[in-house]
Amino acid sequence: MSTPVHTLDRVVIRFAGDSGDGMQLTGDRFTSDTANAGNDFATLPNFPAEIRAPQGTIAGVSSFQLHFAGADIKTPGDKPDVLVAMNPAALRANLGDLKRGGVLLADSHEFTKRNLAKVGYQSNPLEDGSLADYQLHALDLTGLTVASVESFGLGRKEASRAKNMYALGLLTWLYSRPEAHTLEFLDRRFAAKPQIRDSNKAAFLAGHAYGETTETFAVRYEIPAAPAPAGTYRQISGNRALALGLMAAAVKADLPLFLGAYPITPASDVLHELSKAKNQGVTTFQAEDEIAAVGAALGASYAGALGVTTTSGPGMALKSETISLAIMLEQPLVVVDVQRAGPATGMPTKTEQADLFQSLYGRHGEAPLPVIAAQSPADCFDAAIEATRIALRYRTPVILLSDGYLANGAEPWLIPDLASIEPIEVGFATEPNGPDGTFLPYARDERLARPLAVPGTPGLEHRIGGIEKGDGTGNVSYDPDNHEKMVALRQAKVDGIVRDIPDLVVEDPSGGADVLVLGWGSTWGPIGAAATRVRNAGRAVATAHLRHLNPMPANTGEVLRRYRRVIVPEMNLGQLATVLRATYLVDVKSFSVVRGLPISPAELAPHLIDQIDSLGGNQ
Repeated sequence: MSTPVHTLDRVVIRFAGDSGDGMQLTGDRFTSDTANAGNDFATLPNFPAEIRAPQGTIAGVSSFQLHFAGADIKTPGDKPDVLVAMNPAALRANLGDLKRGGVLLADSHEFTKRNLAKVGYQSNPLEDGSLADYQLHALDLTGLTVASVESFGLGRKEASRAKNMYALGLLTWLYSRPEAHTLEFLDRRFAAKPQIRDSNKAAFLAGHAYGETTETFAVRYEIPAAPAPAGTYRQISGNRALALGLMAAAVKADLPLFLGAYPITPASDVLHELSKAKNQGVTTFQAEDEIAAVGAALGASYAGALGVTTTSGPGMALKSETISLAIMLEQPLVVVDVQRAGPATGMPTKTEQADLFQSLYGRHGEAPLPVIAAQSPADCFDAAIEATRIALRYRTPVILLSDGYLANGAEPWLIPDLASIEPIEVGFATEPNGPDGTFLPYARDERLARPLAVPGTPGLEHRIGGIEKGDGTGNVSYDPDNHEKMVALRQAKVDGIVRDIPDLVVEDPSGGADVLVLGWGSTWGPIGAAATRVRNAGRAVATAHLRHLNPMPANTGEVLRRYRRVIVPEMNLGQLATVLRATYLVDVKSFSVVRGLPISPAELAPHLIDQIDSLGGNQ
């Protein structure tokens, strides 16, 4: 008798285990199969910073959360409906998040007295009745896996490493995911290691067969495909989208792409991705430190390439002097900051939005530059193109903010028609522009942008360096009036970028909301999800999102003053809120979360309802 199938509109699954249990691979494979099934999805990988954290401890737990649905979704979900716990530490670290009545699949083999004691369990929760509020399935995943690969002659330790594939096979059956893609993946991944390939495939198929042939599960589930515009889609992470966006921007500008980078979590994957594109006109330079990385990128820009450097918060601090130099040189440069929890080394694998002040103000002297932020993993592609366009058009470094949540998270991406992306005109100088046949490197166009001359262009020799420039000539100048003029010109140039920035768009289905929720960066998804809950609860709320943080859209002040209350959710202690208060003299309220995790819609929505109700206004 076949297991009945129930249709669900959405599911949140979290895989959790030791950092060596392959939870990231398992989650990624389930995500890929979900993408192939046509669902919308969002993911949240969460793992220790250590390469091999202490085994069996809470500090060593690695998890991967996936939210997939038959409709449009914006976040990886709040509380999981399903928790796969490979050991007691994984259970202890994640049980508090599991929904009451949710499915709990645990590897009973790992619940030994020693492992239980290591994380503070006095008794075995799989046996003492403490998990009665959940649909508990305590299976000997290790033993079942070892038995399924017995014919391959592996030692027990080696054989047990395939238990993540056994669990994946079982969940693939339970949620009616296709099998073929994972089997093809294993064929590719372990093509050079036939024994490992075949044992992992056997474990995966055994897990799938276990679901089919036992009566452990009363039902299985299916989630229909999500409606989406026609086109070709792929699963993409923020870092990969960012790398592709930089490549596309370089093509649109007809420039070679040069990346100078020093490996740092969570930005390193951009370097890894671009290093694979040598045959596509991309040069990557892994420098000895952050200072060398940004210096090389600035030098490449001066030589006529698209210069890019990538880093996270600690590296931004080290790059600040060279970024200031790029501002004085008025030289294009794209600086990508994939933010992580700080200060100092902080929590390298955890997300945060706390580099906004550093991006806006963290340089010597009056050193303004444009700052923009990506809002989702797929949006990193478009944000990279926008940052490049501004950098080249206005001859300025641009800081592009992402964060660990976007960098490692994934979602479906509609692959764009590259022909539809507008070309980026660089317009290198080729002729003298001075009245006497000389070249004036700091003469300006209508945007106050200076001409760029590729070194070696005949007749365009000019002086460059870190000392203040003489207006027009670029000669060294200590003249007080000239310095004040150049400072004002550089500021006016950045302020003038507002002409190329679209107005801030407000979403207010009711047309009468008293409360505006304004976000930036990766708060886009949580704000959207929370706003949906608020509206479903019968309240009116407006939302808007800033991509451009310096300068902000021209209508920002008008929008803020339109509402009785403005709330800014951020993964910091209120940095954008502080800027808005100072700039527009509006009493902006902060909703701050600094936990190394994305803002939860389940926490934000009740807060918004309380704020709306306190005004006694539109509902």
